Amino acid sequence: MTDTRGQQPSYETYNGPLPGERTGAQQPGAPYHPPQAYGAPASGGGTAGGQTGAVRRPRTGARTTPRTRKARLRVAKADPWSVMKVSFLLSIALGICTIVAAAVLWMVMDAMGVFSTVGGTISEATGSNESNGFDLQSFLSLPRVLMFTSVIAVIDVVLMTALATLGAFIYNLSAGFVGGVELTLAEDE
Repeated sequence: MTDTRGQQPSYETYNGPLPGERTGAQQPGAPYHPPQAYGAPASGGGTAGGQTGAVRRPRTGARTTPRTRKARLRVAKADPWSVMKVSFLLSIALGICTIVAAAVLWMVMDAMGVFSTVGGTISEATGSNESNGFDLQSFLSLPRVLMFTSVIAVIDVVLMTALATLGAFIYNLSAGFVGGVELTLAEDE
């Protein structure tokens, strides 16, 4: 068989065992050594450490950058029970942060003297000869501010949990009509 220029084509031969075939050195129970790659020398022609066998070389044009897998997914349904549990925990965390922030803000404003300065101005403006006027410092004491903030935080926990659960029901209804929100997720290797 000759090619179009009249020369004999060169074929590389494989002299190793067929895939899955055991050689004489591979007895049952002996460790398995995979067959050599096609086109690799069967014996001799070792590499620099006395090892023999195929040397893997990268193919020309092979990709060296990591491949990114992408998947398009659709959020078809949001379970209202799980949405309620997660929103409850998140709203409790937000309520605790609100109480702590209110306490820190009150302490900073008290240390700066805001309450005494503004309180003096308000008592002068609302006072008369018989009364001292409105006492802002006693009205905005730390226990009263923390109690008011705690009431607001409890109301927020109830409202946020109810609204998130209602939002899950509404999302499920609308996803039945339009198919839901589509997401494209990518995985880096």
